[in-house]
Amino acid sequence: MFDNQPEIVARALVYLSQGWEIAYGWLSSPAAWSQFAILVGSWLLAAIVARKLGRRIDAMLRPAPQAAGPIAVLRRFALGFLPLLLPLLAYGFTAIGESVTRSLFGSGAVIAFGKRVFLFIAARVLVGRVIQDPFLRLLGRYVLIPVAGLYVLGLTDEVAAWLETLTVELGNITISMMALIRGAIAGSLLFWLGSWSNRRSADYIKAQEGLRPATRELAAKAAEVAIFGLAFLLLLNIMGIDLTTVAVLGGALGVGIGLGLQQIAANFISGIILLVEGQTTVGDYVELDGGEAGTIVKMTARACILETFDGKWIVVPNEHFITTRVVNYSDQGSANRYEVNFSVSYDTDINTVPQIVTRAVAALPFVLSEPEGPDVELKGFGESGIDFAVEYWVPGIDDGRNKYASRVLFAVWNALKDAGIEIPYPHRVVELKGTMPT
Repeated sequence: MFDNQPEIVARALVYLSQGWEIAYGWLSSPAAWSQFAILVGSWLLAAIVARKLGRRIDAMLRPAPQAAGPIAVLRRFALGFLPLLLPLLAYGFTAIGESVTRSLFGSGAVIAFGKRVFLFIAARVLVGRVIQDPFLRLLGRYVLIPVAGLYVLGLTDEVAAWLETLTVELGNITISMMALIRGAIAGSLLFWLGSWSNRRSADYIKAQEGLRPATRELAAKAAEVAIFGLAFLLLLNIMGIDLTTVAVLGGALGVGIGLGLQQIAANFISGIILLVEGQTTVGDYVELDGGEAGTIVKMTARACILETFDGKWIVVPNEHFITTRVVNYSDQGSANRYEVNFSVSYDTDINTVPQIVTRAVAALPFVLSEPEGPDVELKGFGESGIDFAVEYWVPGIDDGRNKYASRVLFAVWNALKDAGIEIPYPHRVVELKGTMPT
């Protein structure tokens, strides 16, 4: 009957025929009917026990709504697995019934099949009601549930053996399809776990206020490299790839870095140097020789991201911070000195100007007295007036949200006006020669 059919169709028909024979044998066997009864009874008993036990577990573990500590988080995590209570209890009760059935009838094929069905139901509940992460739910839907279905039908060994016969050749390396699938699944889980661990470790490290910002960034990067490096090595071990092959790939990667990836390598190493030295870190306002200026909002392995005062982001490769001149205006919040220019008329007693302006500028809340208070200097004698400048120190950058110079000029203007000192404007004398036309 199965001659002249494609191999996969013939194999499927054979399995269907065998399944029908097994099902017919169960339906005609009194021992099988007793096992069916045990399965139904186990499920009903599990439903009753799960309802009562679930309420007690919920009342015992559920934390207060406002609780936010690690114990509360752990309790909420454990409560998420309550939907699994019913299928797992049914599996346990069925296992007890299986031992009784085998002692009485010497057979337990039906009840063993029922146990696998209960595990399949548990897998469905786990994916549908317990797992909340979108990636893990996708992995469970397309990997865990199909594998559980094959386990119910008893086809896992046959499918695994068939996948082992399918191979993929990459040069001198031969990899079976089973190894590729196993590697893809394991790699997905490992790198998801690595990403989750990296986020948690980075949040923990960055919350340590006792460390310098540069030290925190370096520790976070080191943890990231260690986590994903370990995940990569574990993946190679799971796939059965010899580490000598990795050494060959490492040599090829070294050649690639020397030829085409040297800029990426240079930026990566420059980023490590920046983090180790700590002279430039997140929150500093910097200006580079190329004209890029802004506050560093993020430092990555490849580049630093500057945010300008008008909201734009500038991505600057780390190498530029090492090979070019960098002006750091912030230095983690240190003060900066600025000056504004003003003039008074030639009729003014200039000896009184420094005291008047110094007192007005020093009264501004943002002007610092250390490392030096406001200082008024005579700059020169201009065409229209006498030129002065007032120097002052402020805790930040005179731009963006601050605009210190504007407020200082307002204070200078008001102080001079209150003192009756005239602020000059250009005067021009026009001399007409000859007789005026009539």
